[in-house]
Amino acid sequence: MSVQVENLEKNMAKLTIEVPAEELEKAIQNAYMKQKSRISLPGFRKGKVPRHMIEKMYGPEIFYEDAVNELVSQEYPKAADESGLEIVSRPEIGVEQIEKGKSFIFTAEVAVKPEVTLGKYLGVPVKKTDVAVTEEETDAEIEKERESNARMITVEDRAVADGDTAVIDYEGFMDGETFEGGKGENHSLVIGSHTFIDNFEEQLIGKNTGDELEVHVTFPEEYHAPELAGKPAVFQVKINEIKTKELPDLDDEFAQDVSEFDTLAEYRESVVKKLTERKENEARHAKEEEAIQKIIEDSQMEIPDAMVDTQTRSMVDDFANRMAQQGLGMEQYLQFTGSTVEQLMEQMKPDALKRIQSGLVLEAIAEAEHIEISDEDVNAEIENMAGMYNMEADKLKEMIGDNEKENMKKDLAIQKAVDLIVEKAEEQAE
Repeated sequence: MSVQVENLEKNMAKLTIEVPAEELEKAIQNAYMKQKSRISLPGFRKGKVPRHMIEKMYGPEIFYEDAVNELVSQEYPKAADESGLEIVSRPEIGVEQIEKGKSFIFTAEVAVKPEVTLGKYLGVPVKKTDVAVTEEETDAEIEKERESNARMITVEDRAVADGDTAVIDYEGFMDGETFEGGKGENHSLVIGSHTFIDNFEEQLIGKNTGDELEVHVTFPEEYHAPELAGKPAVFQVKINEIKTKELPDLDDEFAQDVSEFDTLAEYRESVVKKLTERKENEARHAKEEEAIQKIIEDSQMEIPDAMVDTQTRSMVDDFANRMAQQGLGMEQYLQFTGSTVEQLMEQMKPDALKRIQSGLVLEAIAEAEHIEISDEDVNAEIENMAGMYNMEADKLKEMIGDNEKENMKKDLAIQKAVDLIVEKAEEQAE
């Protein structure tokens, strides 16, 4: 194999890769062996047709696609390494020559990591964020805990009120006919949650246990079921039970139930501490984001479109994996949202570009500041990871290869660059 490199505009490069004729012949033979069981000709048993007969009947091109796929997947990674380029995109493959008895020639257009000219990156002005915790914020956090520890009690001496949970049977009718998904029994509906359409919930307020009533609603114009969208419906509803939340008293006993503290005062103090830590973390994150964005704006770099496309596709793949972990396939998600993969990619492109820009400037800062990561730093990080995964550090070290360790060094250098610019950033009051 030989490779020639041609530099193109906007940090793109074209690799021309030539593979010897004998390698092409091997790939064509492999393609024949893979396909022959599916090919039949008169006078031959299926799977026993000689290759030259198949090529005579259908042309030698019949095996080219499989041969090309094999050779490209086999030879492109070698050519990429040999080129010495820092490639940051998937290759755009083009076949230049494929003919029996001749060398196979193909091209790969790729994006190359852009050069970054840094502007000011130390002492960047950022907004000062107030991290003081107010009494209102503390009260709200404690109230959330009370809500999560509330118990539901049945109400028997009054009608449905806003905030109650009504346990109902319901059946919907449109033009006198029932419709799919319009029936339920003993359904718990929180009044005021707006989980049911239109003003359904409001019409239950003031009704009592055992009441039966008609609820008139209109489906939204953009309802997910087109046959119901924008149309009026009538629901026959029976109220089986009314429930309401009973909040625990705000006292020392409550503090003992929800925390390790003996008194409400100690618990409240711990809530203030937790909220302070949260606000400090949020403030630091905001500081990082603002500083990095200003550094990007003050730096120069030319990002190739192919690099953005590759990053965007990677983000879409990550998103699909997260959906799958939640039991939702990508096709289902797209159908549910009424969107396409192309639309999803367009939505993610701005974030993809920002990720690329952030990574490039932080790598440039790490290089400019001569930030180096030692093997001891990597080992310390592996020990931290082992603690997180409840593993023995030595076993985890055995599982991590040299490439992974180099990536860890790169990530740790970037984090040190982030720490540096945040430490040197100049906070300014608004």
